Amino acid sequence: MTTKLEKPLRREMLLGREAWVVTIAPEGLELVRKGHRKGVELDWEGLVSGDAALAASLNASIRAGIRQRRGPVPAPARRAAVPSPRARRKRAKR
Repeated sequence: MTTKLEKPLRREMLLGREAWVVTIAPEGLELVRKGHRKGVELDWEGLVSGDAALAASLNASIRAGIRQRRGPVPAPARRAAVPSPRARRKRAKR
């Protein structure tokens, strides 16, 4: 015998090194990174019809592109310090 899903059920899980929260509710399924508000939401009708798979794939590809662009900015290359002519003269006098 199964239990009816009448209120949201929340569980935490690890994906890689990040903690995620899965919420299973009568309206649908929600997957959110722990400590954040926005995530992936799927309603049950969309999941059953297959529309959710297409939408999830599209969102994943868009997010992957955003993460690549927001990556760490490389530090500018440092030039070798070249002493000025004035500094060279001071060193020569010493």
